Formats: sequence, structure tokens, C-alpha cells
Amino acid sequence: MEHILGDEWSITPAGGSTGEAYYAKKKEGKRLFLKRNSSPFLAVLSAEGIVPKLVWTKRLESGDVITAQDWMEGRELEPEEMSHPRVAELLSKIHYSKELLDMLMRLGKTPLSPADILTDIINDLALTPRLRHHAGVQKAIAYLQENCFSIDDADCVVCHCDTNHNNWLLSEDEYLYLIDWDNAMVADPALDLGMLLYFYVPEEHWAEWLTYYGIKATDELYGKMKWYAISQLLAFIQWHDMREEEDEVAHRLYLLEKVI
Repeated sequence: MEHILGDEWSITPAGGSTGEAYYAKKKEGKRLFLKRNSSPFLAVLSAEGIVPKLVWTKRLESGDVITAQDWMEGRELEPEEMSHPRVAELLSKIHYSKELLDMLMRLGKTPLSPADILTDIINDLALTPRLRHHAGVQKAIAYLQENCFSIDDADCVVCHCDTNHNNWLLSEDEYLYLIDWDNAMVADPALDLGMLLYFYVPEEHWAEWLTYYGIKATDELYGKMKWYAISQLLAFIQWHDMREEEDEVAHRLYLLEKVI
């Protein structure tokens, strides 16, 4: 990575699960966030002001693509801050952006249906026998099977698919960003709403939060949110189990029982 920028830059890993992100700092103080093989989707996210500004993109001889974004001084949101109206407003902007949807569709993303999600979860469970026989997991699968529903592709939007509080960046000048778009999909907006509301917003405040988002709370919406919250928890449980992160698995199993 050093040969791309030159000797005047110092580069350090930025952490994360992929090991493909880096901090770069120039001697006079300029800083960049570098990432290997980011999606071309990053350009339109930058243009929409949803992620920090994209500075440049370079393709290496190996075929890898390196992107550089402005390094933004700020912090991730605290869990209790996820109830704030600006979170609802930014998520609504993302979900109902025609530009974002058009770009993701051009990149080959097709609408993700609940049936697709359920099939993937069941197939992945075949690789984790210990989880497959866990009573809480079996109960969750039964719920998803009994309550699986169809969606109208015309109602699908760009979903981030990981609205965890540590993916929301608040800059020093109080500008809010949503980062880490590697798992973005075209899906029912209830996919993002379910994870966010179930895990961060007290239920008695859901209807108010949704007014800031721009829609009215309904029993149908709440049913979809519950379905997606359960399905995402199962996916995260499987992911942490494969990484042998026992504490995270136990925590997610606890949350799964609460949601059901």
C-alpha cells in the first residue's frame, strides 16, 4: 500500500473484519481512509453525502482497486443515540434515493426476498450442527417458515443490511454518515428498520421514530420488522459461530429469544 502514495505517507491498518482498510497520514497532517476493492457503489454514496467524500480511485496492475476517502474526525454513535430523528431521516433519504437504487441495480443486485433469506439461513445451518440443534435456533426457524411472506419488487429499496450503531459516524461538525456498505442489497426497507428499531429504540417510541422516517406505523410493518430482525440475528449468530466468537454467539442467542 505504501508504494501507491509515496514515502511521505505513513499507513496503518484500520481494523475491521476483512483487513482491507487502512489509515493514511501525510507528514503535514493530511489524512485519508483507504480501502481495497470497495464497491463502485461508493462513488454515488459519496455524491449523495452519505459517506465521507471519495477523493480518488486507483486500479492496480493486480486488478485490485484502491479507494481513498477524506478522513473524517468524529465518532460512532452511542446506542442510545440511534433513537434520534436524524438517524431516521438519513435512513429514509437512503431508502428512497432513486439514484442509489438505480446504481445498485446496474451493479447486478436483484431484489432479495424473504424466501431467499430463509433458504440461505437453512443452507448455512447445515454447516453448523451445534447451532442447528439449538432449541432457540429451531424455534426461530419455525417462526420464519410459518410467517414467510411475499414482497412486491416495486417496493424494494437500497438496504444497508447492517445498521449497527458503530456504522453511523458523527463528524466533528455534527454531520451524520452511514459507512461500511459492503453488504448492501436491494430489499424491503423493513429489513433495515427491523434491526435498528428492535435493537436500539424502545418499542413505545417506534411510532414516533417512524414519523421522522416518513411513514406510519402499521401491524403489517411491525410483522415484517420482526421477521427480518429474527432472520438477521440468525445470520449474525452463524457468522460469529464460524469465527468461534462464543460471547457474541451467546449474546445474539439471548437477543433472539427476546425478539421471538
